[in-house]
Amino acid sequence: MDSIPKYSATKLSTRDIDAELMRNSLLAALPAAELERWRVQLDWVELSLGDVLNDTGKSPTYAYFPVTAVVSLLCATKNGESSAIAVVGNEGLVGVSLLMGGGLATSRAVVHSAGAAYRMSAKVLIDEVNRHGPTLSLMLRYINALFIQVAQTAVCNRHHALEQQLCRWLLLNLDRLNNAELLMTQELLANLLGVRRESVTENAIKLQDAGVIHYSRGHIYALNRTALEARSCECYAVVKKEYDRLLFS
Repeated sequence: MDSIPKYSATKLSTRDIDAELMRNSLLAALPAAELERWRVQLDWVELSLGDVLNDTGKSPTYAYFPVTAVVSLLCATKNGESSAIAVVGNEGLVGVSLLMGGGLATSRAVVHSAGAAYRMSAKVLIDEVNRHGPTLSLMLRYINALFIQVAQTAVCNRHHALEQQLCRWLLLNLDRLNNAELLMTQELLANLLGVRRESVTENAIKLQDAGVIHYSRGHIYALNRTALEARSCECYAVVKKEYDRLLFS
């Protein structure tokens, strides 16, 4: 079983659910009849920094649909080193292994930006997808988009400069938080990128000196979004284009 975070799941009022469901793009894309059936199966949960939602080689107990939280999918080596292969926020879900037949997670899902999410039991999600129809089609498109992000991350980590990788990572997170501020330490960024903290610090200073970001005590502010995109590699644009095409067109 996965490491269940220490929180109490709650039920929201119908009015609250109507508002909050629409903040997760995958839930918002469900047909009205499907969404109505899902309402009673979803719990509202508050996720804290560092919560492990599922772990490599284990079968997830729940699927999570982030609303304001952001989650990293991490792969680790035998000696404990790790790096993020994808980020999941209000565009998707954590627990895609439940949809693919194998059942076991291939990465560790860790909350790196605290916030809220909807939670659904693994069995309920599997039953819903097994109904086929529009829900299955939507989930398969999401899996496709997520795989594109994973593949593009692998290419980026191998071929692009750290400053470009850092800009890509900041942009992916900014998109999922829908604001210009990230609560993220340089140490956490280094862990997610799989590099030394000193390397992140060096590149963050360059971005700050150029007026692209401002960093202060774990707060990163995007001052110039256009410049941030220009300093990123093409990987960010490739991933965003495919998510928009597969999920939001």
